[in-house]
Amino acid sequence: MTAQTAEAAALEASVENMTGTVSRHVADTGFEAFDAGTVDRAKTRIIDSLGNIAAGHRAQGNRSVLDLARRWGGAQEASVLVHGVRLPAHNAAMVNAVMMRSYDFEPIGAEYEDHTQSAAHISGTTVPVALAVAEQQRSSGRDLLTALIVGDDLTSRLAAASGFDVYSGQDNTGTVNGLGGTAVAAKLMGLDAGQVRNALGIAVNQLSGTVANIFDQTLAFKLPIAFAARNSVVSAELASAGFTGPEDAISGRHGFLDMYCSSPAPEKVTRRLGQAFYADCVIKPWASCRASHPSLDACVRLATENRLNEDEIEEILIHVTPRTLKGFVGQPFVIGECPEVSGAFSIRFTAATALMYRTVRPEHLTLEHMQDPRLQRLLDKIRLVDSLPPTESLTAEVELRLRDGSVLRTRTDVPRGDIYASPMSEAEILDKYFANAEFGGRTSRRNAEEAVRLIQRLEELDSLTPLIKLFTPNLQH
Repeated sequence: MTAQTAEAAALEASVENMTGTVSRHVADTGFEAFDAGTVDRAKTRIIDSLGNIAAGHRAQGNRSVLDLARRWGGAQEASVLVHGVRLPAHNAAMVNAVMMRSYDFEPIGAEYEDHTQSAAHISGTTVPVALAVAEQQRSSGRDLLTALIVGDDLTSRLAAASGFDVYSGQDNTGTVNGLGGTAVAAKLMGLDAGQVRNALGIAVNQLSGTVANIFDQTLAFKLPIAFAARNSVVSAELASAGFTGPEDAISGRHGFLDMYCSSPAPEKVTRRLGQAFYADCVIKPWASCRASHPSLDACVRLATENRLNEDEIEEILIHVTPRTLKGFVGQPFVIGECPEVSGAFSIRFTAATALMYRTVRPEHLTLEHMQDPRLQRLLDKIRLVDSLPPTESLTAEVELRLRDGSVLRTRTDVPRGDIYASPMSEAEILDKYFANAEFGGRTSRRNAEEAVRLIQRLEELDSLTPLIKLFTPNLQH
C-alpha cells in the first residue's frame, strides 16, 4: 500500500465515525430535504426569537455586554439587533443571544422521536448564530433556513442522546448548543464535510455551563447560551482557516458523549438522520422557567374562570414533585440583586403574578411589580407542597383556600406551548411577538408586521438585509 493510498484509507475510515457521518449530513443537506411543516416551524422560531431579542435589550446587564463588545471592536460584519451596532459576527451573535435569553422567554424543548423532548433552549444560540453569519456571508433566506434547520436538528439529537438532567449541575445551553450552533455557522460558511468535522472538534473544546448561575440567581445565567453562540462562529471560522480538531468530537474517546454525559444513548444522534428534522417544540406563553409553567397555567385558569377577590384568599397551596421543590424554581422568592432572574425562576413569584394579571410577561419581571404590596400579600399566602409523584415533572395542582371555607382547585397535566400536546395558536404566537416588540420600545408595529411578512417568504429572499434593517432602523447598510 502506497503512502498516498494509506492516507486515503485513513481519511475514509475517519469519515465513517459518528462525527464524520454528521459532518457529511451537515455539508450535503439542501433545502429540498425539508417538508413544508419543518420549514414553517423554523420560521415560527425565528419570529419568536426576534420578538425576544427586541424585548431583551432592556434587560439588566445587557448594555454592559454591548459596551464591552463595542470596545473590543473589529470588523463590522453583522448587526446587534435593536441597537444597530455592527461587530464581528461572533460578537454580534453573542450579544443578540444575551438579549434573547434575558427573560427566559425563548423557544425550548429539544424534540425527538414520538414527540418526546429533553430540557433544552436551542434557538437561543442557533437563531443568533444564523442571523449573524448569514449577514456576514451575505446569505439568502433559503441558506439561512437550511443552516438553521440542520443545526437545530443536530442540537436536538445531541440533547436527546445526552440523557441531560436539568438538575445535574451542568447547563446544556452551553454544551449541545455549542455543537449545534457550530453546524449552523459551518453550513452558512459553505464548509465541506472535513471542515465541518474540524469545526465540531474545535467547538468541543469550548463547551461549558453551570446551573449554579440559576440557583444563585445571577445574570451569568444568560452567558452559556451566548458563549455557545460566540464559540460556534469562532469554531467554524478556525476550521475554515485550516485549523484541525479531534476526529470524532461527538462519540469518540474524550468526545462530547464521553466527557459530558453520564448515561448517553449514541444511537439517537444518527437514527433517521436526514429523514426527520427535530428542533425546539415549545413556544413559551409565559416569561419564566418552564418548570414554573404548570403551576402558572393553573393559576391563570383559576383567575380566568373565577371572579377572585384576593383578600378572600386565605392560603394558596401549590402541589409539585419533591424534586421541583428542591430545585431552583422551588426556592423562596427574594428580589435580590438580579430581579429578572429571581422572578423568572420562582414558582411563588410567577404564581402570584398570574393570579394578579393572568399572565407573566417581561414587564412583570421588574422592581416596580415586585415591590407592589398586592403582590407581597399574595406571596405571603403561598405554600409549596411536595406531594406529587416524582414522574410528574411538568405537572402541578393549585388550591385556593378561601376564608368562607370553600376551595378552588385545578390541575395542569401539560403546560401550554407544546406544539403537539398544548399548542399556542398562530394568533397567540404573533400576539406574544408584537407585545415583545412593543415592550422593547425600539421596533415599531409597522416594522414588526413587515418582518413577519418577510419571514413568511424567507426562502424567496436573496438577502437578509431588508429583514435586518427592520430591527436596526438606524443602521446604514
